[in-house]
Amino acid sequence: MEEIKTVADQALFTVNNLWMMLGAALVFIMHLGFASLESGLTRAKNTVNVLYKNTLTPIIGLLTYAICGFNLMYPGADYAGAFFGFAGFGIGTDAAGVTSAYNPGYTYWTDFIFQAMFAATCATIVSGAVAERIKLGAYVVFSVFFVGVCYPILGMWKWGNGWLNTMETPFYDFAGSTLVHSVGGWGALAGVILLGPRIGKYIDGKVNAIPGHSMTSAVIGTFLLWLGWFGFNGASVLSADPALVSLVFVTTSLAAAAAGFSAAVTIQLVTKKNDLSMVLNGILAGLVAITAGADQMSPMDSIFIGLIAGVMVVFAVFMFDKLKLDDPVGALSVHLVCGIFGTLAVGLFGAKAGIPQLVSQLIGIGSYAVGAFAFTFIAFFILKKTMGIRVSEEEETEGLDTYEHGMNAYEI
Repeated sequence: MEEIKTVADQALFTVNNLWMMLGAALVFIMHLGFASLESGLTRAKNTVNVLYKNTLTPIIGLLTYAICGFNLMYPGADYAGAFFGFAGFGIGTDAAGVTSAYNPGYTYWTDFIFQAMFAATCATIVSGAVAERIKLGAYVVFSVFFVGVCYPILGMWKWGNGWLNTMETPFYDFAGSTLVHSVGGWGALAGVILLGPRIGKYIDGKVNAIPGHSMTSAVIGTFLLWLGWFGFNGASVLSADPALVSLVFVTTSLAAAAAGFSAAVTIQLVTKKNDLSMVLNGILAGLVAITAGADQMSPMDSIFIGLIAGVMVVFAVFMFDKLKLDDPVGALSVHLVCGIFGTLAVGLFGAKAGIPQLVSQLIGIGSYAVGAFAFTFIAFFILKKTMGIRVSEEEETEGLDTYEHGMNAYEI
């Protein structure tokens, strides 16, 4: 009997690890989704630049997370309830790689690679919002700091068993509506404020549309992101539990579909146009909004959350334009606004919905707003005063592909 139990445990351990590693691969493919979406929603003359940044982001993310980020985010039991902890530089474990401080269901290496993919994804959110006018060197330096230091320190507050996880009613964020999406959104907001709008975006109080060059690329990117979200949310169960993983798949997809639908209806009612880009952002808004509580929501709750997110993202785009905050891809509306809403939804619709949980969610949202915005604003401000963060007017007008890369994405 003991031998049968051992075999069964080993099989479960293997299955859990396989699903977690597959989940990491699905999150990795999201980088291709972001690259396709961001390049499609920006102008052809900046395509190489956008693709270059999205190629560098996972490279920077993996290296910095291995050097220091992982041990900043998961410093160990000695730092339970703390604001900061650090377990040392580099990653390593026993020869078999089977030691995971947080979950005996998967190995240390599985833990690292899954979390590293999340870290890199957070930086990609900033990339889209500052597209078409940020210096490549400034973006690279910022990304090193953001993924290697800022994101893991803030992530430790919850996922590393820091102070937000040890409150009487712990702050809850299942897969990162706040820890990944809002943190990236606050970083994007800091960059957008300090960079200023693209040339020609706001003239004489009017908002001038600057359409992207390839809706085909944007649609492909959106569906790749939707696919990747099955790993983003589904593997955040941290096991291959069939009941919970399948529920998360359902809630994730229903929220995305509902938000895409409500965004389509909303933009048609407001502008009398069937705006494809707004539908794509609606889908992403639903995915972001459900991420905080995908494991707690019923299918009907997830549809309701998606419907709200789809409406919110449309009016958020109008709001940021009215504030003259130029965001070429709608990252602020999708990741910041809907990340905040999704986190609040846990306290409104989740398994432990109620005043105590809602208060904890508000504390978490406020803490990450202050922490992430302060971190990133200071970083961008220092870069602005030293190496500069914005390209020249000539470079922006002619296109970053020519000046930053000496090549074009398309030869006609």
